[in-house]
Amino acid sequence: MPTYFKILIFIALTTIIYNLARAFYHLFRREGSSRQVAKALTLRVGLSFCLFILLFIAYAAGVIQPHGL
Repeated sequence: MPTYFKILIFIALTTIIYNLARAFYHLFRREGSSRQVAKALTLRVGLSFCLFILLFIAYAAGVIQPHGL
């Protein structure tokens, strides 16, 4: 697997985890806004969907290969 693809996946996963933590922070903050929680979670779901599509396209293009464990 090319290095740039690994970096792209790492950045996407890091951003997804960051948005999840941001939503958690806004959820439990005393003056937390439900709008900020919804925005962070919506962005997280959108990024997860884009990552899934990216992995699917990479598999179809032959960039990544499955292996048995």
